[in-house]
Amino acid sequence: MTYAVPTPGAIRGLLSSIYSKPPEFYWQVQRIEVLSPIRYISFKRNEVKSKMMKIPKANTYKACILIEDDRTQRQSVVLQDVRYRITAEIVPRATYAHAPGNLMDQFERRVKRGQAFMQPCMGTREFPAYFEWGSSGLQPIKETADLGLMVYDVFNLHKWGVTKQTEPEVSLFHAHLKDGVLEIPPYDSPEVLKGGKETGEYA
Repeated sequence: MTYAVPTPGAIRGLLSSIYSKPPEFYWQVQRIEVLSPIRYISFKRNEVKSKMMKIPKANTYKACILIEDDRTQRQSVVLQDVRYRITAEIVPRATYAHAPGNLMDQFERRVKRGQAFMQPCMGTREFPAYFEWGSSGLQPIKETADLGLMVYDVFNLHKWGVTKQTEPEVSLFHAHLKDGVLEIPPYDSPEVLKGGKETGEYA
């Protein structure tokens, strides 16, 4: 089940697929403008629960999966025909010694050329996203809603060294859509609720 508007973390992932240098900066999403009506579509799909197993000595993969044993069904409710205008800034890390504008200039060039490290997507890879630079001229939809608590991100934006051992650090914020615009507080703002690892509580 999807949110009515993408989470800041999903948009950060989209921007990072176009331009990302984790040791030098992180993306701070500031505003998401909804330009197309919020509409949903639902569908059911068959999936398998297991992965292809690699055989170490032979350096090959186990190619046999019994579908009847591994099959599971998933019902999905997703957004359709979406269009957004994103406002975000590059936040240099303390160790970055050059002019911050250089980073944004590189990002602008990549967007205008249609370059990306990987195909940007809306949440998951099966929903590819396409991008362009600048304003589309469209106006945000006239819809206002209290979206409740929304996931801000699943990682600590100040920790760039993500490895297989990195544990998620989920943060939340209270999302308000006003006239089609979702304003995103800075990650270090008290409006962003961060979980305490020891207590399991949010502060």
